[in-house]
Amino acid sequence: TTAPPANAPGGPPAPTTPAEPTAPTPAPDPDGPGTLRQGDTGPEVADLQQRLLRVPDVYRDGSTSGTYDATLTEAVARFQLWYGVSGDETGVYGNDTRRALESRTGFGDDS
Repeated sequence: TTAPPANAPGGPPAPTTPAEPTAPTPAPDPDGPGTLRQGDTGPEVADLQQRLLRVPDVYRDGSTSGTYDATLTEAVARFQLWYGVSGDETGVYGNDTRRALESRTGFGDDS
């Protein structure tokens, strides 16, 4: 006699191999590459802070420490609101906000 095939009813279950866990691939940022948000640090954040200081009343007496803190998040949100910037999350410095801010403060590092 022959044994029933592995996938036949009543036969032994077909062996299954557990799927290897795969590292999730980071989704592209919806606000664009180079997006800055609360918690980020570095020279790009300091540049953002310096630019915002050039826009009247948006980031008055703000820090240029290079740390994206709650105060900077509020200033970015204020800039987005006052200048009608849409396309980025509120308080997040993405491509649309970057273009709007650079158009008002000059492109590149002009310090």
